[in-house]
Amino acid sequence: MILYSRPDDPAAHGIRLVLAEKAVSVKVVEVQPDSPPEDLLHLNPYGTVPTLVSREVTLYDPRIIAEYLDERYPHPPLLPADPVQRARTRLFISEIGESWYELCDEVSNGAGRGRTRARRELTEAVVSSNELFAAGTYLLNAEYGLADCVAAPVLWRLPYLGVQLPREARAVKSYMQRIFRRPNFARSLVVAERAMAEG
Repeated sequence: MILYSRPDDPAAHGIRLVLAEKAVSVKVVEVQPDSPPEDLLHLNPYGTVPTLVSREVTLYDPRIIAEYLDERYPHPPLLPADPVQRARTRLFISEIGESWYELCDEVSNGAGRGRTRARRELTEAVVSSNELFAAGTYLLNAEYGLADCVAAPVLWRLPYLGVQLPREARAVKSYMQRIFRRPNFARSLVVAERAMAEG
């Protein structure tokens, strides 16, 4: 199994986190944004990361990759068994992908006022989710799950992106401390990501 990944991409980090939770070995190929390898462009017409090559299938949508891994390696399960909770988790993951991930990209690659606006909007989006983080030990479920794998990579990058959470985000900060202490979270990090928490 091969995963094409980038250390600045939270979606790719999320997939590495799923793989760590499942204890699945994978060859990680780090991709440079300006010069993607030819084999990636052959496998994925968009040249995007994450891209997972597994047996006879190549996947390059992070949500599909995550659910594929959860189904192929069912222990521990990362999606809830209850259909309502599973639907809520999928909705949350979709919202994170369309909001938090895009804002991370704008802060990382933007400039001037656009970058400042994206940083402010990302801060507001995380703070507005404080009650969700206060509801339990993990997101949307009594057990660690896919929602945690999706949210944690963004939260890890906040210092690197220049985002300082205010006092009212107390539950988010507490959640971050719990999640970042998990051994599998540490295993999911590549070298360049380890320095991100220092800002």
